[in-house]
Amino acid sequence: MIRVLLAEDQAMVRGALTALLSLESDIEVLGSAADGESAWRELQRLKPDVLVTDIEMPGLTGLEIAQRVHRHELPIKVVIVTTFARPGFLRRALDAGVSGYLLKDAPAENLAESLRLVHRGGRAIDPQLALEAWSEADPLNDRERQVLRLAGEGQSASDIGTQLNLSHGTVRNYLSEAIGKLGAANRIEAYRLARQKGWL
Repeated sequence: MIRVLLAEDQAMVRGALTALLSLESDIEVLGSAADGESAWRELQRLKPDVLVTDIEMPGLTGLEIAQRVHRHELPIKVVIVTTFARPGFLRRALDAGVSGYLLKDAPAENLAESLRLVHRGGRAIDPQLALEAWSEADPLNDRERQVLRLAGEGQSASDIGTQLNLSHGTVRNYLSEAIGKLGAANRIEAYRLARQKGWL
């Protein structure tokens, strides 16, 4: 049996994925979570073989959970199922050690087959996206990405500094670097561009 935990913040999608996977004789859905923090707790409690997660969720994102799984060397495969057909997201997912990256508009039967492939030690990546992912590298480092994300959410440099334990000047430097690397006119344009590319 392939033991699966689902992490998805939209209740209808979560229910549909649970129902879909429950039809498979060799897949057992152990539980589900509606946000990143509960997914992380359930992951440690239930110890599934595979975590199927969305990227954008309240609390921790699917990518952040994948990074934690990787960092803690947990024997759990992570498969991301998302609407984000962005090469930048795929590159970050692969860097975080995910075993699968599937799009929500793919045929339903692809999911169970992909889970079997991943469980056997393979990788399941949307082929078109895989080609695009290597065409343009993400220029941002982790700190620039964090600062730019918070700035794009409307936080001031002082608020960002407090949240990330950085000085006001350091926050401004990170923002300036990110804006320069992206060739943007200001922080809002840089945020929009980085989101569009899947780098945030």
